[in-house]
Amino acid sequence: MNAFNDVILSSVSALERGGILLYPTDTIWGVGCDATNSDAVEKIYLIKRRDHTKSMLILCSDIAMVESYVGRVGEAAMSLLLDSERPTTVILPVEGEGLACNLIASDGTIGIRIPRMDYCQRLLHDFRRPIVSTSANFSGDPSPSSFEDIDSALVNAVDFAVPRIYESSTQTGSSRIVKLTSDAKIIVIRP
Repeated sequence: MNAFNDVILSSVSALERGGILLYPTDTIWGVGCDATNSDAVEKIYLIKRRDHTKSMLILCSDIAMVESYVGRVGEAAMSLLLDSERPTTVILPVEGEGLACNLIASDGTIGIRIPRMDYCQRLLHDFRRPIVSTSANFSGDPSPSSFEDIDSALVNAVDFAVPRIYESSTQTGSSRIVKLTSDAKIIVIRP
């Protein structure tokens, strides 16, 4: 078995145990957990010292996973999730079941992104559930642009940290965040 497979197995194992993962994404380093486990979601709020009113997003492997947990995805949302040149988080109303209740925003929505990087896609494929993704920093601190920028106290607080060698050279910084209105108009939250 190769090192990449070992990292995926360790990552999935941590998530299945309700653990917290420190991992690279196609944007920045993230802290995540099983998006269906409310106890794990609560751990992230505690580790990050994050106010519960500040929502977190989820990563899904594909549209089928989004629709399994969130509900039907319209053409405008599908295009934003799949065809945007830059990583884009789309805020949609949660109409499905299964996501941790403390993950859904007070207005009944959740931010969703479908990452393109190999590590995230393989992890999501093998785990078969959405994963929470929030920046790997304490609330109020700047988002880390590389593994070296992550506070060592945060690294020590997680259950598994993906080795820095899996950091992507194509990381883009924070994703663009958009919200779709009921009539499919796009509101840009973060350009």
